[in-house]
Amino acid sequence: MNRVSIALLALTITAASPVFAVSPPPSMESLKQQTASRYAGLTPTTWGENVPGVRTRLDTDRKVIALTLDACGSAKGKGVDSRLMEFLIREQIPATLFINGRWIDANPDLFRQLAANPLFEIANHGIRHKPASVSGRSVYGIDGTKNIAEVVEEIELNARKIETVSGVRPKLFRSGTAFYDEIAVQISRDLGHEVAGYSLLGDAGATWSAAQVKTALLKAVPGDIALLHMNHPEAGTGEGIMAAVPELKKRGFKFVRMSDYPLK
Repeated sequence: MNRVSIALLALTITAASPVFAVSPPPSMESLKQQTASRYAGLTPTTWGENVPGVRTRLDTDRKVIALTLDACGSAKGKGVDSRLMEFLIREQIPATLFINGRWIDANPDLFRQLAANPLFEIANHGIRHKPASVSGRSVYGIDGTKNIAEVVEEIELNARKIETVSGVRPKLFRSGTAFYDEIAVQISRDLGHEVAGYSLLGDAGATWSAAQVKTALLKAVPGDIALLHMNHPEAGTGEGIMAAVPELKKRGFKFVRMSDYPLK
């Protein structure tokens, strides 16, 4: 075990309660300073979607699947697949919605409606949709957070935005692109968020056809977490989900939110 891994393990074991549990919560500047001090001198050694600490499955053998729908809030990603959301509500299909701060700003009334619906769990997709890096790593042409302070901002600013609007602080975080280094993952946990990965790629960033999405979802096994998108009505995602859900039900699958089961 290298120096970084040992240091992070020690922090995980000895860390105090999550900072958000403090009442009143610390100011953003104080929080950034505390976090920067805690991780000063550490250099990340991993980068990707499945670094240590990322939760990729539901910890159960039951025939359940969690649909997770990202709303990324980019210039071309502030829309909503209304037919998909109406279908989920009509068919009473739970889902976990990972919402970016820019999407909330573009759809404030809709966000309030979704947050008030007990079918849906609202999760944190960052304030600017950046990969979570303490050193400015990038992926898919998207620049990551530059340093520890920006990681804190990416997670905490959107957590506070979600809580202000919905009244509930999110407990799950997925970064833009779902890429992380292991220090950013630990910072997320310090901020009271488990990092939510996935085990089933559902729509490849809303680029797949409806047939491809359906085929992907029908490969589900018990405990899968499916990564999909709700913010591209022009994509095949919605049609693919609506086609796959009845078949998955016939196969005995139940749809759940991520928080309905422990994660692994």
